Amino acid sequence: MNSNELSNIFRMRDAESRSVSAENPTGEKGKGGMAMEEETLHPDGIKCFKELGAGWKTSPCRPIDAGKTVEIMNVDGPGIIKHIWVTLDKKFYRNVVLRIYWDGQESPSVECPIGDFFCCSWNDRQNIYAIPVNVNPSGGMNCYLPMPFKENVRITVENESPHDLTHFFYTVNYTLEPVEEDALYFHACWNRSNPLEYKADHLIVDGIKGRGQYIGTFMSWQQNNAGWWGEGEIKMFLDGDKEFPTICGTGTEDYFGGAW
Repeated sequence: MNSNELSNIFRMRDAESRSVSAENPTGEKGKGGMAMEEETLHPDGIKCFKELGAGWKTSPCRPIDAGKTVEIMNVDGPGIIKHIWVTLDKKFYRNVVLRIYWDGQESPSVECPIGDFFCCSWNDRQNIYAIPVNVNPSGGMNCYLPMPFKENVRITVENESPHDLTHFFYTVNYTLEPVEEDALYFHACWNRSNPLEYKADHLIVDGIKGRGQYIGTFMSWQQNNAGWWGEGEIKMFLDGDKEFPTICGTGTEDYFGGAW
């Protein structure tokens, strides 16, 4: 399960490529592009079906009504999610919530506004060029972090806004393949301080138990005074740390590889 796919691209693997989207909601082999007029997931597909027939982009996306939750993936494993791509109207970035459940969980391991999950806050599009996350023009949001599952993966998207989301495009590319016994499950959460009181600490994440690897942090904030914003130190309290942390940075901008 090497994350550097190019280093092993010439090797045969015991894996089957699959993809779920509005054109193939189940990801089953030979089941893509089968939507007919009466069963298409989006009204836009009706016109395509009438003019071109089955198999011609009759179900490119799906609507999510206000206050509703849709399931976009429910696949049995073992397997590994390789790539998630979505695009939607940016005004929904904060109010559409992505949740991912591994192996029959009742509570999600991933629960995050969809814009923030792809490093886009403030209901605005940002071009992001990084190894794990790319946001490409115009608003194509991609996550390349490998996410293994042993028995099942379920992904839901909830529209918490008071408005209907008429076009939600998505693709989840994955492989069906053996997963090592010691493989870790991907987790992501979102937290906000609004407003953050003077001299108070913003909590990034808390209550993590067990063994694992911390992948990283995405953060955005609004400056409400004329002072320098960057001196908040990132502190990580590990394995019983109390008053003082094991990891302590020199400033917020430094944590993200910048400087004053």
